Amino acid sequence: MATSILLSNSPFQFPQFSKPNSPLHRKQAPKTKTPYHSLNPIFSNKPSKTAFPNTPQANSLFFPSTNPRKRPLIPLALGNQAEETEFLVGEDSAEFDLSKQKISSWIYFTAILGIVLFVLNVAWIDNSTGFGKAFINAVSSVSDSHEVVMLTLTLIFAVVHSGLASLRDTGEKIVGERAYRVLFAGISLPLAVSTVVYFINHRYDGVQLWQLQGVPWLHHLLWLSNFVSFFFLYPSTFNLLEVAAVDKPKMHIWETGIMRITRHPQMVGQVMWCLAHTIWIGNSVAVAASVGLIGHHLFGVWNGDRRLAIRYGEAFEVVKNRTSVIPFAAVLDGRQKLPRNYYKEFLRLPYLTITVLTLGAYFAHPLMQAASFGLHW
Repeated sequence: MATSILLSNSPFQFPQFSKPNSPLHRKQAPKTKTPYHSLNPIFSNKPSKTAFPNTPQANSLFFPSTNPRKRPLIPLALGNQAEETEFLVGEDSAEFDLSKQKISSWIYFTAILGIVLFVLNVAWIDNSTGFGKAFINAVSSVSDSHEVVMLTLTLIFAVVHSGLASLRDTGEKIVGERAYRVLFAGISLPLAVSTVVYFINHRYDGVQLWQLQGVPWLHHLLWLSNFVSFFFLYPSTFNLLEVAAVDKPKMHIWETGIMRITRHPQMVGQVMWCLAHTIWIGNSVAVAASVGLIGHHLFGVWNGDRRLAIRYGEAFEVVKNRTSVIPFAAVLDGRQKLPRNYYKEFLRLPYLTITVLTLGAYFAHPLMQAASFGLHW
């Protein structure tokens, strides 16, 4: 993942990307010494006790809007005794408040995860009962080329995944948010598993185009690039309860953390991952996989912006103006100013979890290569 005012009526403005004749009135944000903990979290139901003008327009900034096109400006203090308040149109990413977690929700999450993995194994992965092997055989019958099959599998996944994402607004109106999330995951996940497993099983079967594994420093450089890529890849899955539909799934418009560097971190992370593996493996199958995945994520940049613009309207335009697709571009041209304590936006449990899991996957990698997940498609 009450009344509000349109951003064009807001008394607070954004000097960092001011434009002549803009419909958004932008002035210097007021200053406050309110501690962070006394400010309400994003979309709080109670007004924040801050030194802002006591006017209906100002007070309405602290109430959630039922209209996504009237997204309120949210004050976020930077530090325990902040001298300045930053106004966010979007949400604070990777925020995890332990006091707000319900044990029952995580019990449901564990149960749902177990059920999903069991069904996925029986219905798709297990060669004796599932349809995964039959699906791979059907696609493989198109061509004897592993490169063509790799591209075809990636294309099928991309069309289904992006297609279902594009139909999300309509689908949620028909069946509801939770049901549509189950439908989306139930179709996308098996296709993703098949594509990944096929790549693992055939990553060395292509034509060798170059051989750089003897370069002494290259492995460490590519491993570091691969490690960093995971911090970009998973910002949209921080709220695991929404992923599993325990909480009602939402289309979020994030604005802090990795989003300050790039508005499309998943695309950047996927490009980094693909380049690292392609350079190291150096054959035609790796190139085919990378071309398919990078192409899919580049399309996702356009499609994601389009969907957010439809859902959030002017609020998304504000976020778009002070972020960039290319990493650090908005920072370098002054549209995005990183807070002095920016590192604190990464000192959160979701990023710690990514670090631990990535390191764990690295040490398990030789075992994963040897077993190939036990699948031979």
